[in-house]
Amino acid sequence: MSLKLEIASCVRTSAVSSTCVKCVDICPTNAIELSPHLPAFMPQDCVECGGCVGVCPTSAFSLSTFSAINFAFEQFEAPSLISCKTNVPCLAIFGAEDMLSLALGGNLGVMMDIGHCGGCDIAEKLYPQILSNVQEANFLLTAMGKPAIELVDKKEEPKALQGSKSRREFLENIKPANLALQKAKFDSAVSSDELKTFGLDTSTISKIKNKQIPDKRKLLFAILKREKEPLSTDTISGENISFISQKYIDSSCTNCQMCYRICPTGALGAASNLSQINFDAMLCVKCHLCHDVCLESSIHLQPTFELKEFFAPTQRVLASFNIKRCNECGNHFTYSGEGEVICKRCKTEEDEAIFLHQNAKNL
Repeated sequence: MSLKLEIASCVRTSAVSSTCVKCVDICPTNAIELSPHLPAFMPQDCVECGGCVGVCPTSAFSLSTFSAINFAFEQFEAPSLISCKTNVPCLAIFGAEDMLSLALGGNLGVMMDIGHCGGCDIAEKLYPQILSNVQEANFLLTAMGKPAIELVDKKEEPKALQGSKSRREFLENIKPANLALQKAKFDSAVSSDELKTFGLDTSTISKIKNKQIPDKRKLLFAILKREKEPLSTDTISGENISFISQKYIDSSCTNCQMCYRICPTGALGAASNLSQINFDAMLCVKCHLCHDVCLESSIHLQPTFELKEFFAPTQRVLASFNIKRCNECGNHFTYSGEGEVICKRCKTEEDEAIFLHQNAKNL
């Protein structure tokens, strides 16, 4: 079984209020489910297409038999046709961000073979996602003035060749050297009919606290460093981008600190004295977690995205606060500018003391 899940990287592990169900929605065999609120999967039902790998914003899912990052570097050296019949499990294993990196990193263009999707048993969910990813990547490539990804339709392998290939594989498998491997695969298959679930232990919690940038974003960073910044960059629709965003925070924000504490990549952060909330768009993976945990619904997606962020990332201040030292406890807190300089906790304790004192007098 090559499907792996690093549960500490899953945004649902960080907050029960997370609404992300991308892996559940994309799975063509319904092998992935929530149990109770964390992803779980049935190994026996998994076809190892990599669809969950492609859509996961934090790269929590992976295949041990295929790495999109390693594949990208191979393509940079010797670009070729990308096809599920020759070199990838399924085109859905590449998200729009991966496709953008493939196109920007190579010199001879990218061709993706969709000729086999029409007769594929698992295409109902995966094929629309593939087309959407290509459309999004091409939207960005066009805006950057780069060649678009080309979709091509290649013929199926002749049946005679398919038959001989199957026979060769059979003969290879019955070699004595491979019998032990086949036995191990059989034993694994026998035990794969149980739901593989995940929980939170000390090690997982420790990993969650570490802000991690997915490898696919690091790859995009490395590629963009080689690109020359265009003389003029456009502002494009933010709705057309699935893997990055620009945000703003409205006046209802209470500086509760949840958004930047929960951000898995460190895209959201705070000034040392907590007087500002900062945001780096190029670190954002658009997982929506900060929106899901905001009790006041103060954080929003910008309707537009500035293309120059790809070439000249900037950290922006989304909100500023007046930080004062509480006259009662001495701790710093966000002061609204009205009334005595006292933090919310001390104010609550003071109100409770007054309430109890007044009621005691009436007894």
